[in-house]
Amino acid sequence: MASIVADDLHSAPMSTPISASLLFTLVFCALLVLGLLARFWLASRQIRHVAQHRSQVPAAFAQNISLAAHQKAADYTLAKTRFGLLELAWGTVALLGWTLLGGLDCLNQLLLSWLGGGMAQQVALLLCFVLISGLLDLPLTLYQTFVIEERFGFNKMSLRLWLIDLVKSSMLGLVIGLPLAALILWLMGAAGQLWWLWAWCVWTGFNLLLLLIYPTFIAPLFNKFKPLDDETLKARVTALMQRCGFAAKGLFVMDGSKRSAHANAYFTGFGASKRVVFFDTLLSQLAPGEVDAVLAHELGHFKHKHVLKRMLSLFAMSLLAFALLGGLSTQAWFFNGLGVQPNLLGMPRAVASAPTDALALLLFALTLPVFSFFVSPWFAHFSRTHEFEADAYAVAHTSGADLASALLKLYQDNASTLTPDPLYVRVYYSHPAASERLARMGAAIG
Repeated sequence: MASIVADDLHSAPMSTPISASLLFTLVFCALLVLGLLARFWLASRQIRHVAQHRSQVPAAFAQNISLAAHQKAADYTLAKTRFGLLELAWGTVALLGWTLLGGLDCLNQLLLSWLGGGMAQQVALLLCFVLISGLLDLPLTLYQTFVIEERFGFNKMSLRLWLIDLVKSSMLGLVIGLPLAALILWLMGAAGQLWWLWAWCVWTGFNLLLLLIYPTFIAPLFNKFKPLDDETLKARVTALMQRCGFAAKGLFVMDGSKRSAHANAYFTGFGASKRVVFFDTLLSQLAPGEVDAVLAHELGHFKHKHVLKRMLSLFAMSLLAFALLGGLSTQAWFFNGLGVQPNLLGMPRAVASAPTDALALLLFALTLPVFSFFVSPWFAHFSRTHEFEADAYAVAHTSGADLASALLKLYQDNASTLTPDPLYVRVYYSHPAASERLARMGAAIG
């Protein structure tokens, strides 16, 4: 491959130092292999641990969970974990195909030959990448929904509804995502060396706007929301929220049962647009006191400012990511080390000087998970800590027995295993294992 022209990468050197490119390739491959080995080892621990404890309900749950329910949860966990290994292998092949094996480079050169250099080519590169990646993931998505979830009685979607959701989400992605991507690409080329700071401001503002419009304009495209009409439950929930000093725009029930048998409740929105949403499956499974306890847990997240802390952490991490991308996007070794030639000599000048901003965005998005895996347990730890704090808040403001009972029902109805591997929990789980959670609650109650 020919060397890269100096002005192709803004401040990049005339030619890419082979040692820098090779070193980055080696680091990338080493971390990829280490991450794969770690993930496969953790998954094997989870599979072995769950299978070994499948035949007997843990003593702490024996009075509340039947053996059949315990075994269903174990089998569901095993199926998902094994499927996760397949997804991991497939994702790794796709990653290598896009990077070191030249897939992204080939797609970029093809679009350059068709469209020349410019914004149209960059946007087309992003769109083609998203489309091809979606098609590659499609078989796995279908298998997860219509085989695994179907086998365990959770899937309630027809193929027609699944296709409608796919069309809606795709159109929504085009309407919202395309202008945002084009704006960031424009900033990368027009805002100077600090483009990444302006792009971060745009991305942050977009996410805040999304929090405001999601409950009213986006969520209703996929689900029906109706006001909570159970007056007794509504009075209980309103009284609880008043005791906790919390106000919301409304209490709503969502028709989650048309897609899944899984149950949940959540807060959505931001500022004055906050609303409480109950899955209809949740209300059909829990007693009024248990609904109070689940809602109090969610209120605990707000009272401890977990939502704000997570949002600020997300914005801080995204700022670092944009700053890092700002540096990498001008380094030829970053591109060449991942199997991509940003521009080629011997092509028309308009193509040879084509912007590489879309390439930089895609390469960064592709490789970031390889590097971030090794810090993910730290974030999982803080998430579990927040769950413990929210549980404690719920116990203080409602019945701890109701919360424990509700959690057991949710664990059972969602087929969540009661016997996960402890190390697997530490690395992956955003919520504490049932045994830890109930033990901590019991100590607070007692």
